[in-house]
Amino acid sequence: MRIKLLIFLFITSSLYAEFKATISPIPPNIKQKMIGVTWHRGCPVPLNDLRYIKMTYINFFYQDRVGEMIVHKSVAKDVVDIFHKLYDMRYPINKMKPIYHYRGNDWLSIENDNTSAFNCRKLTGNRGKWSNHAYGRAIDINPIENPYISRSGRIAHKESYKFRNRNHDIRRVHDKAVLSRYDKVVKLFKSHGWIWGGDWNSIKDYQHFEKR
Repeated sequence: MRIKLLIFLFITSSLYAEFKATISPIPPNIKQKMIGVTWHRGCPVPLNDLRYIKMTYINFFYQDRVGEMIVHKSVAKDVVDIFHKLYDMRYPINKMKPIYHYRGNDWLSIENDNTSAFNCRKLTGNRGKWSNHAYGRAIDINPIENPYISRSGRIAHKESYKFRNRNHDIRRVHDKAVLSRYDKVVKLFKSHGWIWGGDWNSIKDYQHFEKR
């Protein structure tokens, strides 16, 4: 039975033998799913300024999968370059779906440990200011393993409690997904001019990268 499972994993992981990515304007069918959910009138960027990316990533079973991400056109090529390098590093990503799959609800996306970017919403804890996600210039990666920790030290998602300690155990895939200050992943984003929420003082947003 174990041999059959290993054969199955080998076959499925070989479906995409190399990193592949496409960048396109938002397709009409995707626009329909976004309007009134993750994008609406009054959002700080028009749909025409956003780009739809499909790209290969490695999941938590070390299988190649094709994910989807929506970002601002100004960072689209940057994002593909970064995630190409993440793929080459064999950095695991649990899921990669646009937030409209979760009805625009960040809580549901985080609970599903989903890596995502664009969502027209206000800044967490500041209802008067747009989040950089609303501009398509922010990405949250593996949010369960890389939680948002409030000023009081509160973590909202129970599954993230075990990741309060930022130490790595690279023998376990969930711990390999943990981001810390000296990781190659964090250095990679910074080398492209992105800011990491793990460097912030008053709160810690370990999942969050943004380019202002």
